[in-house]
Order: sequence, then structure tokens, then C-alpha cells
Amino acid sequence: MSFGSDFVKRDVIIVAVVIACAVGDAASAAPPKKAANRKQVGAGGESAEVRLVRVPDRGIQPQVAVDSEGNLHLVYLADEPDAANVYYVRRATGSESFSKPLRVNSQPGAAIAIGSIRGAQLTIGNGNRPHVVWNGGAKAQPKINVKYASPLLYTRLADDGAAFEPERNVAREAFLLDGGGSVAADLEGNVYVIWHSGDGEENRRVWIARSSDDGATFAPEEPIDANRNGVCGCCGLKAFADREGSVYVLYRAAREKVNRDIMLLTSTDGGKTFRSELAGKWTVAMCPMSSESFLDGSGAVTAAWETDGQVFFSQIDKKSHLLSKPITPPSAPGGRKHPALAANERGETILVWAEGTGWQKGGSLAWQIFDGKGKPTKVRGRAEGIPVWSFPAVYTEADDSFTIVY
Repeated sequence: MSFGSDFVKRDVIIVAVVIACAVGDAASAAPPKKAANRKQVGAGGESAEVRLVRVPDRGIQPQVAVDSEGNLHLVYLADEPDAANVYYVRRATGSESFSKPLRVNSQPGAAIAIGSIRGAQLTIGNGNRPHVVWNGGAKAQPKINVKYASPLLYTRLADDGAAFEPERNVAREAFLLDGGGSVAADLEGNVYVIWHSGDGEENRRVWIARSSDDGATFAPEEPIDANRNGVCGCCGLKAFADREGSVYVLYRAAREKVNRDIMLLTSTDGGKTFRSELAGKWTVAMCPMSSESFLDGSGAVTAAWETDGQVFFSQIDKKSHLLSKPITPPSAPGGRKHPALAANERGETILVWAEGTGWQKGGSLAWQIFDGKGKPTKVRGRAEGIPVWSFPAVYTEADDSFTIVY
């Protein structure tokens, strides 16, 4: 099975929907230009335009970030699911096309796409440098002579911007990986690689490896989940650093193997200590292979997660670090997974998610725009075409429109 490896132009459609409107497969076209005057009509007036864009290379598992200068960064997986490669492209501010893909991993086939939540995670740090982390696949080095052990691989864009540095394993002792790790970076040169590891779900811990020199070196890992709620083995976690330097982690617990609640860890001292808060309860005796996302804002950080076929988002106040009441999209839930967030200067937030995906099964993507008070507008939509082992990502264009990558 192959995802394809030749670079292709982005496939794009512009979506104009009122209420729920099904959208067919995207047609091949040039990359999207600046938004036209065509707008979606939401509750109370105009709302942002929504575009759908295919991942380059027929790739999967897109991760996007926009830096302080408005440049778009995108990483994705391509080639073989069990021996995937990580690719990086960049779209400069004012440009209409992506750069030529760079292979992020120096070891061919060092990543794994199977399971959807073990692939590459992206963050932008000091000097707008991209940092990437992923679970090593069967071909990844170094080999660890322990059952179920894998390296957790980290790299960053080299100083000259022409290539990524050779990846390094940051898991020195906590190397019993399963669900994917994550990476966060602040504007002061601090980089945090965070993952979960342990023998048995109820015994798994959340671990952090810290760097204070922009990822040049990392201290040995330490556990940060003092409450020891266990961790859902095949679920991913998400780390994030806001512009003020606070660090956040969303993960799914596994107390007694059935209490699979979403937990929020928050640090205000550079990742040295973390407070824990319950974000959402769920009692279920299975591993849902879930994922999470974050979005920064002026007074709050927005967090999104999935539970029991529904997607949620909630704001974390930057002063109190308390969670607001979770918000969900309207209509009946069912099979909603892998939420992603973006917001614009109008105060609108778009929540994007996958529907119907599963083991060796693709699905569809869906989206809902919310106004500045967290109320759903009439602007929502759905489209077929998420590949096997994939999910959507979303970002905000300079003109306040939204682009969904899938």
C-alpha cells in the first residue's frame, strides 16, 4: 500500500454552504488565491469563507502551524503506512503555493502511519523555527532491545533552513511507547517533548524532556502526572505552549482501565511542575485511539478533544487556568474524532473533525463555525475523502477565511 510520493499541486475547492451542505470530492486546481468577495452567511451576518485543500503528495495526517510572520508550515506522512516518511512544506506570506517538500527524517521509513495517532507533531518556536517529533517505526534507529519499545524521534529545521537536522531519540528510559507523543515550544527558546510510557495502561505516566537551548540538547525525561491517573495506551496526547510561556498537555487517562477521562495538565514555571484538572469524563473499557488540539488566543487558550463519538472544545483562562464549560457542535454525535481548531480576527472559531474513520478505514470531514460568544452559526459543512489513517487540519488565512487540509 502506498500513499504516493511525487509532489503535486494542492487540490482545492471553495466551499459556500448554508446550514449543512454535502460537498463532493475536490477537483484538481491551482492553489487557492486570496479570498474572493464570496462569503458564507452565518447567524447575524457574514461569516468566513471555507476552503478545502488536499495534502500534497497524496499524504496523510497533516499538521499545520502559522508563524509570527504569517508563514504557513505543514508536515505530513507519505509512502508506506508501516514505514512512512515525514515531509515538510512551507508557504511564505503572500505566496500561493507550497515549497518543494523536504523529507524530515534522515532515516528512510522511520515513521509509522498505522493507527493515525503515532505520526509527526509540529510546533513553531523561537525565531519561527519548526520542531517535529514522531514515534519511531520498525525501521527507526536506535533499536531498543525491549518488547514494545520504540524511539521517540525529534528534529528541528537546521540553521540554514535547507534541511532538517538528523533526528534524535529523546526517550532515554521511558521508551515503552504506543500512542503518539507531542512537542511544544515557546518564544524564549524552550522546547518540550512530551509523551506517555509505561507497562500497562494503569501504570503509564506522562513524561517530559525539556530543552532550554532551542532543541540543541534535552535534559533526561521526568514524569509530570503527579496524580498518576494512568494513560490510555493507544491514544495520542497533545502539548502546547502559549505566547506567555505556559505549557499545557491534554491526555486521556486510564484509571482501572475503564476511567478514560480527558485530563488537562498546566505549567506556569517552564514545565517544571504541572497542575491537573479534569476536562471530560468517560467510562469505557476500550482504547478509542483519540487525539486533541490547542489554539492560542489573547486571554485564553482553546482546547479540543473527543469523547464517546462527540468532539468538544473549551477555553482555558490564562490567569486562572480554569476550563470553561465545554461546547459541542449541534446535531446528534456519532463517530466524530480528531478535532482541530482555528480562529480569526472576527472572533469566529472553526471546529473541524473526522467522521466515520477507524482501523484501516477512511471517512469524511466536517466543520462548524462558532461566533465570538461560542454560539454555533449556520455555517457548517461536510465532505467525503479523508484517506485511511488520516484526519483533517485547519488554519486561518490572512483575510480571516479558513482553509481545511485533509
